[in-house]
Formats: sequence, structure tokens, C-alpha cells
Amino acid sequence: MAVEVRKVAPYPAASSDRPRRSGARAMARADIPAVARLFNRAFRRRESQPGDELVRYLEAVFLGSPGYAPEHGSVVHENDTGGIDSAMLSLPMEFTFRDRRIVGRLLCAFMVDGKTGAAGAARLARSLRATRQELCFSDNASPVSADHCVAGGGIVLPVQSLEWQRFFRPFAGAAIVAGGRFPLLRSRLLAAALRPLDRLLRRWSPSVMPARAPGCRTRTASLDEFLGCAGPMLQRFSLRPAWSKREFDWLVGVASLNRSLGALQCRKVEEDGRTIGAFLFFGRPNHMATVLNVLCEEGREFDVIAEMFAHLDGEGYAAAVGMAQPFLMNAISRQRWLSFRHRGYFCFITRHADLRQAAERNDIYVGGLASESWSRLLTDFF
Repeated sequence: MAVEVRKVAPYPAASSDRPRRSGARAMARADIPAVARLFNRAFRRRESQPGDELVRYLEAVFLGSPGYAPEHGSVVHENDTGGIDSAMLSLPMEFTFRDRRIVGRLLCAFMVDGKTGAAGAARLARSLRATRQELCFSDNASPVSADHCVAGGGIVLPVQSLEWQRFFRPFAGAAIVAGGRFPLLRSRLLAAALRPLDRLLRRWSPSVMPARAPGCRTRTASLDEFLGCAGPMLQRFSLRPAWSKREFDWLVGVASLNRSLGALQCRKVEEDGRTIGAFLFFGRPNHMATVLNVLCEEGREFDVIAEMFAHLDGEGYAAAVGMAQPFLMNAISRQRWLSFRHRGYFCFITRHADLRQAAERNDIYVGGLASESWSRLLTDFF
């Protein structure tokens, strides 16, 4: 996944929904079934026809956003016979850098049809060189993609390449995490058998239970309230999501389609009736909380993180996971029963020195809704 920001369309847009045989070009609606087949072949190792649900999802996400335009959308490469042999799925988003708005592309999947698509894939990859970009970044690039990023003039940000995991009920949480590779470990029978062990562990080692922040409380909030908090709390970052009301509503709408992660929810952290932070997360009862975004007033990171973990523990989640952010690392690292794992390389590519310097000094906020974390392409359609 990556976000690319550019002022000029890199490829000619199709004049209609009917694709043209012109090498690399903007993806049209008529290409969706072929792209869905390529997705199945590249990521699911399946040769069967794609289901209608996958086709509808690809169309809704990659052609349906408020800011969609062919020059900011997905790109496909046609071979000599008119077949699509590689594709780069992308989602346009708006960002703010200091005092200007820029249109970005969130690259969600780079698909290649084996060796036959190598030439087309190379052409798409070359378009991401730093000298041709205003801004391009990725939150879970593979090692090969990260090498291409650095070779093309980009940088890799190590902190954003990590995912934190905080366990509240360690036996159940470990089974859920391991269940990503071994689905049998996610069975309800095993979960029921592990509950007594977690109760004993929590009595024997109280540090499993996160302490609340003195004087603070957490309450349920609406998504509109989260958006209201976002503007002021993101002002400290030079680069940040613009999140217009229209775009934010659309993003949370498509994110909510990922029911495998649970319900999309918001909480606000308050002190003396004043909001000092907010967090947005997916939650499955007695299972996992997947934190998308954490916001707070500058200097209140410890209180907001403590309250967030204490609240998620109180709601009964076995564990919580989220993308590491530099401004939160000190507060998160103080937690017990917490670990980090490599989630994929965070690549950052730009031709502008001021943007690169902002990234190097961690003066950016990207992640959560501005990432691939919520996409069903990561969790569904197996």
C-alpha cells in the first residue's frame, strides 16, 4: 500500500469505461472483473472466477470515492493481446501539507500475473521514482518493494513499519494472534477453555491489567465527534489527512464493510469534561480490538494511551493491536504485556526536500483510515 501525490496524471485516462490497448493506463470500470481475477491469482493462488462480492467491493472502493478521477485512480497494464497482466490499485485521498491541499493516492495492492506480467509491472514500478513524485508512501511494503523504494530515491521509516500488540488476556490473545496462521486456534471451544487460565494469570500478575489515567474518563462518541476532534489535534503535524466531511464519511463507510474486524467504534478521553484525546477502532467482543487512529492534545499522550488500554481491557477484549506512530512510542512502550512486530515497510518517496525532512523528523501523521488496515482485501475473499 502507498499514497502517491502528483499534480499531473502519469498515464492517459480512458475516455470511457471501455478499456484501450495502450500499455499502462487508468483502470476503467470494464476492467474490474479482469483485475479481480488477477487479485485471486496473485494473492489467493486461485484460478477460479472471482465472486460477485469481490467485483462489487473493488468497484465501490476504487471507483467510488468522492475524490475519484482517472488521473488519481488505479492503473492497469495491458499486454499485446489486450489482457491485463499487472495492476496497481489506488484510492485517492486529500492531505494537507502546511498551508496547501494535495490529492494523494493510497496504493492498496500491486498485482503481477507471474513472469508474463513482469514487463508491465516494471513499467508501473518505474512510475514511483522520487524524481517523478510529489509524495508517495506505503505502510506495509514487502522487502522487494522497500528495496525499489530506496533505489528510486525514497526512504524507509522504521517506527511506522511496526505494529504494537497489547495483551489483556494473554492466553486468549496469543491464540487469536496465532489463529491468523492456524485457524483452529480461533475456535470458540478453545477460547472458553483459556478463559479460566487468563483469570488466574490476571490475579497472579495484576500488571496484565492496564492502570487508568488519574482524573480521566473514557466515553463512547460518535464518528462525527471523532472528526471534530481530529482537526485541532492534527494541527501539530505538517503533513496530515485533510478529512473533509464528505471524504471522512465515505472512508468510515467503506471501512465499516470489513465486518470480520468487528464494529467500527469511537471513544473520547476526557478530563474535567474537556476532550484531550480520541481513538477509532474495530472491536469484536471477547476477541480483538484493532485500533486505527489515536489522537490527542500535545503532551497528553501518556494519559490518552493509558485510558485507551484500560478502557479496551474493561470492555473485555483479549488484546489490542495498532500501527506504531512516533509521537506515541514513549507512552505505548511504558505498557506491560506489550510487544512490537514488523508489519511491513513504511516507504516514503518525494522529490521535495521539505516533505522528506518532515518525514525524517516524524512531523507527519499517516495511518489508520489513511492506510490499508481497514481493507477487506487483507482479511476476506479467501
